[in-house]
Amino acid sequence: MTTTAENPAPSVEARDTAGPAKASRGRAVAILVWSIRHWSVVVAGAVLVVAVLWALVPGWFAHSSPTAIGATDKLLPPSSARWFGTDRLGRDQYSRVVHGARASLSGSVVAVLIGVAVGSVFGALAGWFGRWIDAVVMRLIDVVLSIPGFLLAITIVVVLGYGILQAAAAVGLTSSAAFARLIRSEVLRARTSQYVEAAVASGARSSTILLRHVVPNSLGPTLSLVTIQFGISIIWIASLSFLGLGAQPPSPEWGRLVADGRNFLASKPYLVVYPALTVAAVVLAGNRLARHFAERQKR
Repeated sequence: MTTTAENPAPSVEARDTAGPAKASRGRAVAILVWSIRHWSVVVAGAVLVVAVLWALVPGWFAHSSPTAIGATDKLLPPSSARWFGTDRLGRDQYSRVVHGARASLSGSVVAVLIGVAVGSVFGALAGWFGRWIDAVVMRLIDVVLSIPGFLLAITIVVVLGYGILQAAAAVGLTSSAAFARLIRSEVLRARTSQYVEAAVASGARSSTILLRHVVPNSLGPTLSLVTIQFGISIIWIASLSFLGLGAQPPSPEWGRLVADGRNFLASKPYLVVYPALTVAAVVLAGNRLARHFAERQKR
């Protein structure tokens, strides 16, 4: 059958360009369908992205200084000019919440890194060498887990001193026991895998096997625990700052903001509500992503 001038056959170039365009449209539709189906994951991710941007580039979102005192702007209610109102010293509350993300999130990241690092060392040693090392480490972990975590964090931060880094270190050391137990179970599972047996048969040293093969492959399942612990660290660091053991004035931090506004809770509730809602939103977003990662891991 011949083609007429009215219906010419598509050229090779047209077919080549139509293929990638159709594939890109298909991917866009698939992403849109996934986003609608998992809208809560998308919202949680957006909340965390905004919080991270607050911590990294707070000047993009708040143009007022978080420590600038306004003698004539004390305890102003929320308005179009002052979204979250002002505190007892006339400082812009929205700016303090935005800039407070840096202390809260950086402290939580440090706490999680300390927990993963310390927990990985003890968990890997216990799971790999076993015997008396495993017994000693596990008994130590049981002792740490038997103590209420926040109470232990308060004790550690009192010993280390007051400050956001000291609070992060205290929270990280407290959470290391949970990471150690999880890493130990993953190392015990990895010991019987074929790639570890091949490394042992090749004559590799135990330290090399642990650092190159066992520990990296054992960290994957800890992703959901890392996300959960990140939210817990935010709450604990904010609580320590609320008690005066974390961030010190005039540094803005979410728990510190709640502590500063608690005396005006009856008359000026916005001083407490906005920073508390910020903490709740970030923690709930982190927990939602943790559940999503856990579900994907099970599948």
